[in-house]
Amino acid sequence: MAEALQVCVVGHTNTGKTSFVRTLLQNTSFGEVSDRPSTTRDVRRAELKLGDDVVLEIFDTPGLEDGLGLYEYLQSLQTDQDRSRHNGPEQIRTFLQAPAAKDEFEQEAKVLRQLLQVDAAFYLIDCRDPVLPKYQDELDILRRCGKPILPVLNFTAHADQQSAAWQQALAQVNLHGWIEFDTVSLPEHGDSEIFQHLATLLPKHRTHLHTIQQQRQRQAQQRIIAARREISELLLDVAAYSERIASDELDQLSQITAAMEQRVVAREQRSVTAILQIFGFPANAATLQRLAVGQQAWQAPLFAPETLKEFGIKASKGIVTGGAAGAGFDLMVGGLSLGAGTVIGAAAGGLWQSWQQYGRRIKHAVQGHSEIHIQPEIIRLLAARQQQLVQALMRRGHAAITPLSLVNENAEFHEPARFKLFLARARAHPQWSTLNQEKFDDSLERSQCLRLLD
Repeated sequence: MAEALQVCVVGHTNTGKTSFVRTLLQNTSFGEVSDRPSTTRDVRRAELKLGDDVVLEIFDTPGLEDGLGLYEYLQSLQTDQDRSRHNGPEQIRTFLQAPAAKDEFEQEAKVLRQLLQVDAAFYLIDCRDPVLPKYQDELDILRRCGKPILPVLNFTAHADQQSAAWQQALAQVNLHGWIEFDTVSLPEHGDSEIFQHLATLLPKHRTHLHTIQQQRQRQAQQRIIAARREISELLLDVAAYSERIASDELDQLSQITAAMEQRVVAREQRSVTAILQIFGFPANAATLQRLAVGQQAWQAPLFAPETLKEFGIKASKGIVTGGAAGAGFDLMVGGLSLGAGTVIGAAAGGLWQSWQQYGRRIKHAVQGHSEIHIQPEIIRLLAARQQQLVQALMRRGHAAITPLSLVNENAEFHEPARFKLFLARARAHPQWSTLNQEKFDDSLERSQCLRLLD
């Protein structure tokens, strides 16, 4: 692996430098982000790794506070006989040895000292601000360090942004390469453009930067795959979840459904937390509108077609619509026999396996028990909410402070082709839900059911 590339992040105070580093690192805990000016007072170092290798060192620097004053000070040092008048780095080194670098320009000195030591710099611009002389003076001073500078137009998603004016101002000082990168609301292609532009400025590091870019793209795909897997697990847990109620316990239906609602809500929150972690955000980075399950519980027919298939029995329309449990069948349990008419044409081994699985449910039905599942509409809403969360996180920068607020009205579910088959199989196998802990079975068939959502 090539030696790590070193870059620093520079700019006026409170332009989003630390926020930019957070977004590059995909780490919400780096540094301190605040609306207060001069939040960062010293140079902070961070690492971007690929595996165990450090591929990029990033230095977050204090904000430049007095560009006007420093520009005038540097100009005052110039004389007609000064050999360094066309040697910018030498001018900066001379300044760093002067008493002013430890006094009125102490913060600027920290920035320039670091800039002299790195390969390149990102110059952060709050493009909500107008182009002012102090910013132009800052750019002139930074360019004297002789390092490639990539201007970054931040806050481009804001209604008051003045990106066009800034682009014109940059061109006037011969900076024709720049990127628009909102650290709160990411552009469509994420951070790929950053490494592309950096490779243009640093041709000797082009291969190195291309490797970083490819790895970042793979990591983004892996996050999406992991999030989809988490959503599939949630949907299977809820779709297969069931509770049993006796016919003489119907007065307890509201308590049972309320308990089911609490478990489903808690299960969804676990998924939200897991997905936030996958994308590198803390658990409090998103809030969901309350999910009302209580009125949406439903009583599943025991002899649904998916259940009957487990017995090798093809259900006719008349059988499926039979009123009583077991209508059209000679099925009896509890010390009685399984009627021969039911098993004609069924393989004995497969039937016995299915009987082991469903015998208890049939017994419950004959004894006047019913099973309560979650309405498919609720499961679809869960899927839509999680998809909405993933899409929002893909566009969310790690500098964002305000939590995401996801509401049901904005949730749109793009239903997979085999979603209905997934629901049918899940409902027929309560042992596939982790919410049914006493009988949970993480089987191969469960994994195959999850793949129906791919």
